[in-house]
Amino acid sequence: MKSSEYYDIAKQKIPGGVSSPVRAIQPYPFYTARGKGPQITTVDGAELIDCCCAYGPLILGHAPPAIKEAITNQLSDGWLYGTPAPSEITLAEQVIGDHPSIDMVRFVSSGSEATMAALRLARGFTGRTDIIKIEGGFHGAHDAVLVQAGSGCTTLGQPDSAGVPADLVKHTRQIPYNDVEALTTLLEKDAQSIAALIMEPVLGNIGPILPDPGYLEEVRKVTNEHDVLLIFDEVITGYRLGIGGAQQYFGIKPDLTTLGKILGGGLPIGAFGGRKDIMSMIAPAGPVYQAGTFSGNPLSLTAGMATLNYIHEHPGMYAELEKKTARIEDVCIGKGGSFVRIGSMFKYYFRDRPPRNYREAKEADTSAFRIFWEKMLKAGIFLPPSQFETNFVSIAHSDREIEAISQAYKACI
Repeated sequence: MKSSEYYDIAKQKIPGGVSSPVRAIQPYPFYTARGKGPQITTVDGAELIDCCCAYGPLILGHAPPAIKEAITNQLSDGWLYGTPAPSEITLAEQVIGDHPSIDMVRFVSSGSEATMAALRLARGFTGRTDIIKIEGGFHGAHDAVLVQAGSGCTTLGQPDSAGVPADLVKHTRQIPYNDVEALTTLLEKDAQSIAALIMEPVLGNIGPILPDPGYLEEVRKVTNEHDVLLIFDEVITGYRLGIGGAQQYFGIKPDLTTLGKILGGGLPIGAFGGRKDIMSMIAPAGPVYQAGTFSGNPLSLTAGMATLNYIHEHPGMYAELEKKTARIEDVCIGKGGSFVRIGSMFKYYFRDRPPRNYREAKEADTSAFRIFWEKMLKAGIFLPPSQFETNFVSIAHSDREIEAISQAYKACI
């Protein structure tokens, strides 16, 4: 069957025809038959160079042999136990060793679950009810962080989804990214009620949007001064910007960190970790409850360990990934928009200057992006179908694929 036919059936069986809203491409999404290296093949027979990389996890590309072998070997021993497994300790030791801010770590099944648990932990540790998030920052699809962007730092949050009680998200405050003054003003007024600031150190869900020089350092300073926990959501940036993620890249030590995506080698995973005194509050060691049937899943742990082993054995891969996005940027200079990149994350904004926050990102010309996206797809390049999603490259993208991507950008902008 063709993608259009699959979609006609899916709309009758699955709400909106998709299992995640971002996949709802109009007039219908293409369906993928297989992925290999830097490429996906659709059921319609199209071969596309993939700059979505499953929205970030596939830093080694699709179906890398080392990960496939690890998963295959684990399958012979089973794939779900409901008990601890040695691989849990192995991966925990690796994560702790890679992140100076993490003394202890708990594995869960998704990035959303990780951020939800980290926020509950922050509230339980501090005894405070409110949290702060950054406008436009995405921390999963749970109630406390589904808050409409655009409100100022003194405005209580409003739900961004039906079914989220206003009484719940009134405890979620928002401030703009790259605005230390807004954070300082809010904390000077209400720090006694605020448990934590949760933030993506590099905004990924509408980005990448990069921190101004010194911004993250000031955030760390101000949160310390007001005894407010700093949570870095590194579900996207973790192992994407290097070993140790954005916190290592920028030299910042948060109190708690959430991880996912690359950590699972392409299989579902999440993790949250941080200071021992905070993490010791998690049940059964402490009173903050968190649990999950699939937490510490041996398949995900094995795939994640194989991925991290590869990364550690090839530390030069990050410099190579940086060169790949720089080559794409070169052809976009002078095109009228703005190209933003950091490591293997990149985006072309249909806006004359790189955005510094959510409100500026929303000024981008989404109609122009849509035309551009369709041209790129016809040219054989699959980008995330939104002006407000980060693009990625993997080590599987060879010089040939990078040249093809670059020429497509040059022709399609």
